[in-house]
Amino acid sequence: MNEIIKKNGIKFGVISGLFSIFYFLALYIVDYKLFINIWLGIAVLLAFLAIGIFQLSELRKNLGGFMTFKEGFTGYFISALIGILISTGFSILLFNFIDTETRDLIHEELITFQVENLQKWNVPAGEIKKVVEGMKETPQFSITGLLYGVLKSLLGSIVFGLILAAIFKKNKPVF
Repeated sequence: MNEIIKKNGIKFGVISGLFSIFYFLALYIVDYKLFINIWLGIAVLLAFLAIGIFQLSELRKNLGGFMTFKEGFTGYFISALIGILISTGFSILLFNFIDTETRDLIHEELITFQVENLQKWNVPAGEIKKVVEGMKETPQFSITGLLYGVLKSLLGSIVFGLILAAIFKKNKPVF
């Protein structure tokens, strides 16, 4: 693997992982209910997208102004994987070993939020009950829930990575 791609992926993976830790700590310190705020979730998603855009821009510059689709996707994927693993490791530590009480409070807030939204959409009570039971089986911030989140985050990152790599690729001229 190209050393430039590897260094770029590691650098931006650590940056995104540290950003994620800072984000979680800020929410944790200010108010645990912020963990279910949709607008903050969208804002952090846009921040990660901005980090990815900057990363691929820098990667292409470091590769001499040209970057294949494969190089761009590989660099982005390395970064995403490292960032997700750092973030998940921190979340597992915080919510499953340091403060399980807050994990449980967040989980209850998530259930309440989900029930309220489903009721707004006039979802039948039987369906709501099934959703709540499913949420109780695997709480989002449990170790299992967080590891499942790794898979969902990687899938989302793959989609972003494919799109960004296609946008940022620039082949060397033939002549």
